[in-house]
Amino acid sequence: METQTSSSVLVLFGQSLLIGLSIAAPVGQIGVLVIQRTLEQGRAAGLATGLGTALADAVYGAIGAFGVTGLIHWLLDLKFWLGLSGGGYLLWLAWRIGSRSVVRDTGERQAPGSLLRHVSGTFLLTLSNPTTILSFMAVFGALAGGSSVSSPWAMVTGVLIGSAFWWVILSTSVARLRHRFDARWQRAVNRCSAALLAGLGLWQLGRLVT
Repeated sequence: METQTSSSVLVLFGQSLLIGLSIAAPVGQIGVLVIQRTLEQGRAAGLATGLGTALADAVYGAIGAFGVTGLIHWLLDLKFWLGLSGGGYLLWLAWRIGSRSVVRDTGERQAPGSLLRHVSGTFLLTLSNPTTILSFMAVFGALAGGSSVSSPWAMVTGVLIGSAFWWVILSTSVARLRHRFDARWQRAVNRCSAALLAGLGLWQLGRLVT
């Protein structure tokens, strides 16, 4: 019986890992930021940017897995203000990236403070979309219902590792191509990134009034 339980927990962990990977993989505002920062500042900056989202995914995963209904309703009540702050932050990032001159770091070493800012920035940006909780609730509810064991921590850990794994893949892949981008190409990437982030920010703000 103990072996069967351990096997069920492992299967649940694997399913949650795939969920974390599939949630992170679609290219959105975080993917754009990871690519842009990796090209401009190196792999460590890109990875730190992605890890902020992985941590936020784990937080929302924990809320869904443990069924903290009071916190869920509180966050959904703040949907407008969280969406407003998230959209505004995206517009600010777009302006900052599009207006500054290209500065390429020559090495991979990053100040701990700058990496922490990258992590905290995308962590808060991801948390600004509380409707993600509903997705986690639906998916985790289905997983828990189809599993013979109840192990919220296995689900949360799986989501965290799956999401983080994607950001490791993306930042490492982009870093390998980094030396091929000169200042002209980097400027073009920055402008495209700024346009995409501005569009995503406007779309997020537009959803608040529809």
